[in-house]
Amino acid sequence: MPFAEVNGQHLRYEDTGGDGPPVILSHGFLMDHEMFAPQIAELSDTYRVVAWDARGFGETEFDGEPFTYWDSASDLFGLLDHLGIERAVLGGMSQGGYVALRAALLQPDRVRALILMDTQAPPETPDKIAEYREMIDTWSAHGYLEELASGVAGLIIADPDLEPEWKAKWQRWDPSRLRPAGGALLDRDDITDRVPELAMPVLLVHGSQDLAIPVERAREICAAVDDCRGVIEVEGAAHAANLTHPHIVTPAIRTFLESLPA
Repeated sequence: MPFAEVNGQHLRYEDTGGDGPPVILSHGFLMDHEMFAPQIAELSDTYRVVAWDARGFGETEFDGEPFTYWDSASDLFGLLDHLGIERAVLGGMSQGGYVALRAALLQPDRVRALILMDTQAPPETPDKIAEYREMIDTWSAHGYLEELASGVAGLIIADPDLEPEWKAKWQRWDPSRLRPAGGALLDRDDITDRVPELAMPVLLVHGSQDLAIPVERAREICAAVDDCRGVIEVEGAAHAANLTHPHIVTPAIRTFLESLPA
């Protein structure tokens, strides 16, 4: 299993390799790099696809200290340096979108384009912060609870065929990692006013039934950037549209990638 030593963290990643244009995919909260398996399988014939586990999730080993999504953006660039990639398309789902947006603001010259999936620029609403904080506190204190996990799986995935695989992963994860990861999620800064700084092409993908982040947040980003290539609204999809509806999401991503200047 490949790992990269970056910023004092031991980052787990997968890299399809090859000479194709690089595409780096960042996962959502409570997920890991394997949520992009459908995209990796379909795009690796043409593109060098890299997916990685952020601090607190998957098989990445991190120091357990508080961090922000600006730190995660720095991790992302450290991974690119480790792989010898100067410039790439960044894709991110939910939390991964928070990281990709900050990376694009941090080092725009290294970001060829953005693919933002079920994500947003502002922080959570006060009601959602309270709800998510209770969930994280409960999970951290008591470990995996079936009722809680079922509710979270229904919010993120909402597909009974896919939920068992992810619930099995959650049972194996160290629940203490959720506290610092939850801090990054719930205490993140508002970057709404900085979205117009994004000069690269941007594609947005969003589930029509996403109850975690309304599709209006995608439309707001699209309206704020100069080179928005549209919002792909995935009918019937919940929060992890790329995982549950790859037959819609992956072709849209390929079309976007093919449209980019060489």
